[in-house]
Amino acid sequence: MWLVAVSINAGFLFEQCIRATFTIWKEKELYKASGRALPLAAGFVGQAEAREASGLVLDMIRQKKMAGRSLLLAGPPGIGKTALALGIAQELGSKVPFCPMVELEVYSSEVKKTEVLMENFRQAIGLRIKENKEVTELCPEEAESVTGGYGKSISHVIIGLKTVKGTKQLKLDPTIYDALIKEKVAVGDVIYIEANSGAVKRVGRSDAFAAEFDLEAEEYVPLPKGEVHKKKEIVQDVTLHDLDAANARPQGGQDTLSLMGQMMKPRKTEITDKLRQEINKVVNRYIDEGVAELVPGVLFIDEVHMLDMECFSYLNRALESSLSPIVIFATNRGFCNVRHAVQLLSPSIIMTKMNGRDNICKADIEEVKALYMDAKSSARLLQAQQEKYIS
Repeated sequence: MWLVAVSINAGFLFEQCIRATFTIWKEKELYKASGRALPLAAGFVGQAEAREASGLVLDMIRQKKMAGRSLLLAGPPGIGKTALALGIAQELGSKVPFCPMVELEVYSSEVKKTEVLMENFRQAIGLRIKENKEVTELCPEEAESVTGGYGKSISHVIIGLKTVKGTKQLKLDPTIYDALIKEKVAVGDVIYIEANSGAVKRVGRSDAFAAEFDLEAEEYVPLPKGEVHKKKEIVQDVTLHDLDAANARPQGGQDTLSLMGQMMKPRKTEITDKLRQEINKVVNRYIDEGVAELVPGVLFIDEVHMLDMECFSYLNRALESSLSPIVIFATNRGFCNVRHAVQLLSPSIIMTKMNGRDNICKADIEEVKALYMDAKSSARLLQAQQEKYIS
C-alpha cells in the first residue's frame, strides 16, 4: 500500500508541474501578444513601462521606421539605462550593427571630436551586399619535383566533388592549393570555390562523418544539394566605417627615416570628408541597382550630458543626413547646462569685478539680463515687433 501511495503522489506532483509550466507559458504568450513586459524576464526586474517603451522602439527599428531619430534614456544612476540599450542590441541580433561609446572617447588630443563622432556614426550603419557568384563546391595530388631530389612540388590540384546529384573531378591551378592549406581542407569537408577569384571557403564538415569521433569540435553541415557547378547568392555584411578604413591607406615615405618615424609615433589618421563622399556615392549607386541594402544600426552614447555645444550641433546635423543610424542617448542628469555654453553668470562675474565686489549679487544679474536675452525672450520680442521689420 505504501508503494502505491508513493506512485500516486508522484503522479499528482508531475501533473501539478505540467499545469504550472503550461500556466507560465500561457502567461508569457499573453504578455508577448499584448506587448506588455513580464515582471521578471531575461535578467530584468521591474521597470515595466521603460521595457514596454523599448519594445515599441525595437519594433520600429525592425520596420526601419526609426532611422535618423534619437531616443533619450534618462534616470538616476544604477536604474538600468545601459541594460535597456544592450537588451535592444541583443534583440536586434548580430546582423544589425550596434556601436556603444562613452563621452570620454570624444575628447582626444590626436583626433577631432567631430571625427570621433562620425567614425562611430558610420560604424553603426551597415551595408548588406548581395552577389551572385559561380561557385564550385571540393585531394591535392603530388608530383615529383622538377629540380630533382626527394622534394616534391604541387603540379596541380585534383578535387573530387560530391553533391546530392552526383560527383565530379576538377583539375585546378596549384595556387589554389595555398588556399586549401590555409582553410585546412580535408576529405569530407564541405567547401565552395569562387570561379572568378578562386577564393576557397570552408563551410564545415559533412554530416556523413558525424559518427567518426565521439567528441569533436566541428560544425557538421548537410551535403550540398543540386549540381556541383552552380550560381550562389553570397551575402556580406559590412559597415560604412569598414569601407572607409579599407579605402583610407595613408602611405608615408619609403626611406628609412620615414619608416622609423611611423613606427615611433603611431598616430590615428583621420578619414577625409572627400573620401566619405565618394564612398557614399558608390553605396547609393549599389542601393539604386539593388546590389546592396542599407541596414541602419544603433549608436549608444552613454553620459551624454558630458558632450559640449560643438558635439551637439554636429549630432544635430548628422541626424538630418540621409545615411544616419538610430541614436540612443543615456544620462543620469535632469536639467543641466551644456558644456562650454555661456550663461548669464559668466558675464555677471565681469560686472561684479567692475563694481569692485567679490560675490555676484542680484543687481549684477539684472543688469546683465537687460543687456542679453535668451532664445525664448528674443523670439517673443521679434514676434511682438514684427511690424517694424522689413518683411
